[in-house]
Amino acid sequence: MSGPAGLDLAPLRAWLAGPLDCPAGDLTAELIDGGRSNLTYQLRAGQRRWVLRRPPLGHVLATAHDMAREYRVMSALGTAGLPVPGMVLFEPDASVIGAPFFVMEFVDGLVIRGPDDARRLTARDAARAADDLVDQLVALHGVPPAAAGLGTLGRPEGYLHRQIGRWQQQWDASSGAGTGLPLTELADALRARMPGASPAAIVHGDYRLDNTILAASDPGRVAAIIDWEMATLGDPLADLGLLLTYWDPRSAPVTGAGHAVTANAGFPATDHLIGRYQDGSGRTADGIAWYVAFGNFKLAVIAQTIQARYAQGLTIGPRFGSAGQAVPALIEHARQLLRR
Repeated sequence: MSGPAGLDLAPLRAWLAGPLDCPAGDLTAELIDGGRSNLTYQLRAGQRRWVLRRPPLGHVLATAHDMAREYRVMSALGTAGLPVPGMVLFEPDASVIGAPFFVMEFVDGLVIRGPDDARRLTARDAARAADDLVDQLVALHGVPPAAAGLGTLGRPEGYLHRQIGRWQQQWDASSGAGTGLPLTELADALRARMPGASPAAIVHGDYRLDNTILAASDPGRVAAIIDWEMATLGDPLADLGLLLTYWDPRSAPVTGAGHAVTANAGFPATDHLIGRYQDGSGRTADGIAWYVAFGNFKLAVIAQTIQARYAQGLTIGPRFGSAGQAVPALIEHARQLLRR
């Protein structure tokens, strides 16, 4: 194996030399820290840069980590005017590096992963970035799926019910039962209190501050939204609920980087985010507590999955050993939200 973990650079160099128009020997690669699931690498050839995405080394759900799906979504949304990196190529043949992968353009900018990154922003830029984060979510939810070529991306009918079942399945497959935590009871409570779904939209599925790149020349503006592996058609308030879940410091152990939002006083409170989303989208968020509870439920399962993968030696990158610490607080907070 040559190159960073998870990427055999020798065959990749030979395969990409033509498409990227660079001598094979010039291409280098390094893992980009921060990705918890699909693996992300920066490719370099002289002053030119690209980004490569491939599936993780080990995962549980057979339907997850679909490279073709993520490539298709980002290609379509770029055409629709959403800020996503430009797509370069998709390779479905796993024989090149051991898994399907795609290459996209490199977007220069700042990713806010933790407190140190957040403190690089002025309070004014933090406030502007939060507003643009919400505005881009509104824009995403306003893209007509069929017109964007994504009308068959998912089945919006029954989306919330299927999501609860899917994440409950993931919990079981990630040794969640062995924790003794009441995730199954929480899933039942979510089903019992499920709201009537909002009109369907394209949903990101993991919408959060550190899944965006802030522009290098203007850190109060979102230059690119990344990590679209969970995108589908469904209830858009699930995206808002998850964004609010990450805005809460209970989420910090999942990344192990600390909580960025509380490190900069310019980031507004959740009520501001909710109000801006409602004003921009015309959708009511009166029942947002349920969606935040669902966001905590989902993030608890993600944290348990990361912890299980870490224990198996299948997670690449530092800081992931703390993910399981978040699970009890996330489950309990969700239960409290449902009691209101």
